[in-house]
Amino acid sequence: MKKIAVLVLCVLMCMQSVTCNTGMSHVFAEETKETQAEDGEQTEEEKEGVSISAPEGILMEASTGKVIYEKNADDVRPPASVTKIMTLLLIFDAIDAGKITLDEEVQVSEFAASMGGSQVFLEPGEIQTVETMIKCIAVASANDACVAMAEHICGSEEEFVNQMNERAKSLGMENTNFVNCNGLDTDGHVTSARDIAIMSRELITKYPQIHDYSMIWMENITHHTAKGDSEFGLTNTNKLVRQYQYTTGLKTGATDKAKFCVSATAKKNEMEMIAVIMAAENSKERFRDAMTLLNYGFGKCVKYIDDGIEALPNAEVERGEKDEVSVRQKEKFEYIDTEGQDLSEIKKKIELYEKVKAPVKKNDKVGEVIYSLNGEKIGSADIIACEDIDAMDYKIALENALDELFL
Repeated sequence: MKKIAVLVLCVLMCMQSVTCNTGMSHVFAEETKETQAEDGEQTEEEKEGVSISAPEGILMEASTGKVIYEKNADDVRPPASVTKIMTLLLIFDAIDAGKITLDEEVQVSEFAASMGGSQVFLEPGEIQTVETMIKCIAVASANDACVAMAEHICGSEEEFVNQMNERAKSLGMENTNFVNCNGLDTDGHVTSARDIAIMSRELITKYPQIHDYSMIWMENITHHTAKGDSEFGLTNTNKLVRQYQYTTGLKTGATDKAKFCVSATAKKNEMEMIAVIMAAENSKERFRDAMTLLNYGFGKCVKYIDDGIEALPNAEVERGEKDEVSVRQKEKFEYIDTEGQDLSEIKKKIELYEKVKAPVKKNDKVGEVIYSLNGEKIGSADIIACEDIDAMDYKIALENALDELFL
């Protein structure tokens, strides 16, 4: 009987063990599924051929605005000194509008001189030129120079910031709210990687001369104060200027809340890329991630450019002093391919308006050049008039009618 009891006990223990193992197998299977799902997500990113460690980033081709890669690109975060891209944009807007000039003098206020963080130690009453202030902002990320320029252009930083937000809105920057002009941590001062790419694109395409400043590695400025003159050295905060051969700019940023950010621009093979990294854990990581995106873009993308200089047929003019008007393509057409397609297969179709009513003014739109690839439209370029054509007056119209009547 003892032997039988021991045998039964062993059987029961084995059954319990099987039950436990079956339960554990189920748990293990669920965990494996979860792991596979997570691995699957990572694999999707790997399928894109690029991976960044920062929580947010985007890669954009500058001439077309085409987004090549994005990761949480609309998440809202503090941008630190990358804010200064918009500050520089407004400065160049003011120069372009004739409101200020590069050699114009700017006097530093006590408030501007009081800015903390990155600065060039401007003193109250000190006078510098607009161009020197641009260098201080673009190279050394000077908070004091930003406020001095904001006050010089708009009278106060507050009004300048209002204009920053208006400019952001006009560009379609939907996730942006500026509270200051320099990027110091302030509640409500936020943007996103996509919005940074948008304003970076506006700055470098509309005012490419910004590269002349953002690519300065080291330069001295002279402080002119009541105490006398003294030299101060500017050193670029963007280490990619030295580390990455295709670099063209643009702006770094770092604060406790924002962590490490950069909007890095680079040009290769007639393509300029914009790589934005936000909230990287350290400076090396932001630059490494930026280079990863830039290399990915240059490796993946091929650019098609049509200069649009070929002769086009004249457009017919209705009731004009002349029956036809000479035309041209308004601007060159550019297309970025990311799929490895044969761009030699791109087709052009000229579509002129049937009749253009007089009067016709030079640069009036009179048609389009349609570009297609594999039967699908990929873009277009306007066709415009090259000359003015006045409307036919009554006397000429009557003479023409009589000529036709008696022929």
